[in-house]
Amino acid sequence: MEGKEEDVKLGANKFNERQPLGTAAQSQDKDYKEPPPAPFFEPGELSSWSFYRAGIAEFIATFLFLYITVLTVMGVVKSDTKCGTVGIQGIAWAFGGMIFVLVYCTAGISGGHINPAVTFGLFLARKLSLTRAVWYMVMQCLGAICGAGVVKGFQKTLYQTHGGGANVVNPGYTKGSGLGAEIVGTFVLVYTVFSATDAKRSARDSHVPILAPLPIGFAVFLVHLATIPITGTGINPARSLGAAIIFNNEHAWNDHWVFWVGPFIGAALAAVYHVIVIRAIPFKK
Repeated sequence: MEGKEEDVKLGANKFNERQPLGTAAQSQDKDYKEPPPAPFFEPGELSSWSFYRAGIAEFIATFLFLYITVLTVMGVVKSDTKCGTVGIQGIAWAFGGMIFVLVYCTAGISGGHINPAVTFGLFLARKLSLTRAVWYMVMQCLGAICGAGVVKGFQKTLYQTHGGGANVVNPGYTKGSGLGAEIVGTFVLVYTVFSATDAKRSARDSHVPILAPLPIGFAVFLVHLATIPITGTGINPARSLGAAIIFNNEHAWNDHWVFWVGPFIGAALAAVYHVIVIRAIPFKK
């Protein structure tokens, strides 16, 4: 019993009920272990089964993501019913909800990226190697193509008449506006990913690792609410590529660069912000 009392006293002294605020909080001793930066190139991964398993998980997750979301975008509910379409809110919920589910399912296998922009941002922040980043992006794009292809196979006529879920800059908006919307939207997403998976928060708040998929899904939901009228909301180059390849519309291809350049710029900005602000790495004098 005496030993247990000592443990309780030690815990009470180490983890005070009142936590320091502001700059005082930054001067406390670390109660977490920052993971070391990933190597730029790690050829040893190519001989590991976990490397290929992670790629398969990204393929399946992106496949399911496109399958559910593209069907929702096309409005699979018949127009002669009381609910003719799920509307913008329903589409946003489909995207955000699927990201929440899929990140929850695959986070322990591949990290649950399901998006080349997320993978690119994490690569820039040294969270994974170039080898794994390229592998993930390839599998994500293949999964997206297959997911959109299955949707077209189920409802070919409906798919063609409803635009196939392809991302385009909508009438009334310039390509510059579409590019800006994709940059800001992807920044919100990747910034949320960094914040939700930050090592400091995982150590300080034990519930954060469990709830990490929730803010990520909500970020996707909110970005879709804001930018569906502008671009249909890409913020995921694999999602845009899969829909564009299967739908194969000239107008979609004219705008397609927006849905690669915008997300990659947004992810890069989020990675820079993470390194400077979230990890608080000082500049060398």
